[in-house]
Amino acid sequence: MKKNGCSPLIAACDTFRSGAVEQLNVHAKCLDVPLYHKGYAKDPSAVASAAIAQATQNDQDVVMVDTAGRMQNNVPLMKALSKLVVENKPDLVLFVCEALVGNDGMDQLNMFNQALRSGGHSRQIDGIMLTKWDTVSEKVGAALTLTHVTGAPVVFTGTGQKYNHLRKLSAPAVIK
Repeated sequence: MKKNGCSPLIAACDTFRSGAVEQLNVHAKCLDVPLYHKGYAKDPSAVASAAIAQATQNDQDVVMVDTAGRMQNNVPLMKALSKLVVENKPDLVLFVCEALVGNDGMDQLNMFNQALRSGGHSRQIDGIMLTKWDTVSEKVGAALTLTHVTGAPVVFTGTGQKYNHLRKLSAPAVIK
């Protein structure tokens, strides 16, 4: 984001998992990006809203909201996700999934989209981010299935452990 002239803020909205805020703070410092947080046991939607308000005041034009990792069958976390999306109306919602997940990824994505719609709106994911892409070699079936079924593109792939290992999906490389 910074390389493209944006002024980002990271919002720590995983108020559920112990250590999540501290872990995100380490990444924010490494990236030299400010982190907005309110600690734990807070409403993630309210934290996101406050982060957006602060970013607006500080002329930051991008707020990246980090939410709790969600097991698709954890109803309270999925409801919190829907509430966050309904109340904060993000410009982009990405579904982050391991490239190795196989058919379980489809179940996760369907329940993720179902949770988004549960708030009384029709919002679904805008794109998919596949981590561990560098470990799948030519076995890209899950990525193709996720894209085909949802119509959402694979926006980024994680190809390693470093920050610069986030890549746009290369369709020609997949075809090859």
